[in-house]
Amino acid sequence: MTNETVIIGGGVIGLAIAIELKLRGTHVTVLCRHFQGAATHAAAGMLAPDAENIPNLAMRSLCWRSRALYPDWTRKLEDLTGLNTGYRPCGILAPVFDEGAGGDQGAGEEKLVFSSPSSPAYWFNKEAIHQYQPGLGAEVVGGWWYPEDAQVDNKALAHVLWTAAESVGVELKDGIIVEAFLQQQGQVVGVQTNAGIIRAAHYVLASGAWSNELLPLPVRPRKGQMLSVRIPEFAPELPLKRVLFGQNIYIVPRRDRLIIGATSEDVGFIPDNTPEGIQTLLQAAIRLYPQLKHYPIQEFWWGFRPATPDELPILGTSHCQNLTLATGHYRNGILLAPVTATLIADFILEQKSDPLLADFHYSRFQSQPSTSTPMLTHSANFSNGHHPAISPHDSPVQTRLIASLSIQDSPLIIAGKTFQSRLMTGTGKYRSIEEMQQSITASDCQIVTVAVRRVQTKAPGHEGLAEALDWTKIWMLPNTAGCQTAEEAIRVARLGREMAKLLGQEDNNFVKLEVIPDLKYLLPDPIGTLQAAEQLVKEGFAVLPYINADPMLAKRLEDVGCATVMPLASPIGSGQGLKTTANIQIIIENAGVPVVVDAGIGSPSEAAQAMELGADALLINSAIALSPNPAAMARAMNLATVAGRLAYLAGRMPIKDYATPSSPLTGTITS
Repeated sequence: MTNETVIIGGGVIGLAIAIELKLRGTHVTVLCRHFQGAATHAAAGMLAPDAENIPNLAMRSLCWRSRALYPDWTRKLEDLTGLNTGYRPCGILAPVFDEGAGGDQGAGEEKLVFSSPSSPAYWFNKEAIHQYQPGLGAEVVGGWWYPEDAQVDNKALAHVLWTAAESVGVELKDGIIVEAFLQQQGQVVGVQTNAGIIRAAHYVLASGAWSNELLPLPVRPRKGQMLSVRIPEFAPELPLKRVLFGQNIYIVPRRDRLIIGATSEDVGFIPDNTPEGIQTLLQAAIRLYPQLKHYPIQEFWWGFRPATPDELPILGTSHCQNLTLATGHYRNGILLAPVTATLIADFILEQKSDPLLADFHYSRFQSQPSTSTPMLTHSANFSNGHHPAISPHDSPVQTRLIASLSIQDSPLIIAGKTFQSRLMTGTGKYRSIEEMQQSITASDCQIVTVAVRRVQTKAPGHEGLAEALDWTKIWMLPNTAGCQTAEEAIRVARLGREMAKLLGQEDNNFVKLEVIPDLKYLLPDPIGTLQAAEQLVKEGFAVLPYINADPMLAKRLEDVGCATVMPLASPIGSGQGLKTTANIQIIIENAGVPVVVDAGIGSPSEAAQAMELGADALLINSAIALSPNPAAMARAMNLATVAGRLAYLAGRMPIKDYATPSSPLTGTITS
């Protein structure tokens, strides 16, 4: 069955959008990997655009608009379900320890910065704030009162949203892990899941911290640890009546307990609470509200917020016409749920794009290529076999000589795509982006391999790498470097395919497959490589597997449908040259797909030797990047590749055990 809309993600954002779409008459399916694991359950439920003092004007406007929607939105959900969301327009108190945070304003004086007539802020001096909220720490010297801020019981809201979605007829599928988008010609045609392929007319990505596993978006998990303490039975009433928003700490009163949060840790998806995290929270909370040190600890938990580099959400259109983005809400997912649902539903159903969405478009993270060191490529590089690849570096004499040679060579064809250059290069290990750009230009290569994980994490040397090259003239070969298992490699390969599409290579399904659990010698895992290759071929990838020089494995990989085989000459980055010549020769003799010698080549003479064996192409990175003059070495590797290929086609003279004179003995002048 084809759904009208499939929403990937069953947290507060995904469910809010689903309910809004369904109430407007659309058939909606929500795919949720683990409902109880959504960030919604690990929050405190503060609706605090004023207390957070959000500096970005567009974000502040978005948050204010959403907070204004909350009373009617929660009332609608409660009417649908008969359940309570715990919404309370209670205001938020933000105590400070530093007098400079509030200036010398008196109690009740309105704050001017980041406030509006509809969202005022008031400064309380020390005497006023301790009177307004007894029990604050002695170091509190004043604070701000934000009367328009509010709170909602996040766990109750999550339950209400799920129940409301069920009640209005949204199809909810929990335990469904979306593994990849299936794309064709700028359209998503399905999603690959652990339960098979699911298709729809339109798709919404709302998977929070996990969004980066499906698309190359700069969304990273930011772990937050939290805890709660129980109000002792001897307390006559709830002693803390205000939400306290302190410096790197907040305390939220809820009936018989206080919620304390939250750390902000860039540790990936590492689960569990830690002694350091909990200690940090308790120290800050006790400083702010000392008497809670006597309260019994009730519960610990953690969650993963979806953070972007600028801490703003990603909303609106994507690179695919039928895929809408609603992710990266970071700390404000619960606050922004109503406005996100409204804006996304308006866009999908009415093609109505609110002007505010422009400030949250994913393209803000795609910087322009540097104008100071432009990446130049040669138009001859993408001739698709119609013209000989003559380099502009060649002199007129060289050009005429090459053109006049009677040796005919076919172009390099990989997975049906034609390339003139037989040298592939990489992007790692360079001292600067500029050196990398110059080297790729000098190499005349047409295929450049890119480590997907390093680009995604902006590893040193990979910041801005996607924007540094002209991908209209260079074919991207995403690689799965850093993957130690077949499962990891499959996931990263899918992400690499999406990265290529984002950069304009719509039909790029290439992947250089690396499965390397050996961290010392970086030798590939043959079993994991074969397993990953089988799955990726089934998913339509053109797989270029990096392998040991194992003729039997090479044949197996060819049999499962790999586009090439890429045996190593010697360990990655070792510069040892050709140490596996005999096995590479066997692979070449028996291969029905191109053989690309990869890893270990350290000099142009070794590059020429590999081509003389009959290799179809070379992939060289370290020997170029680690040279004192990378651009010159790149040019040398280009010439060596051409020379080696020409020598292979020309044919080597026979080797003899005896000497043969270069000049004939007959017809010589005799004395």
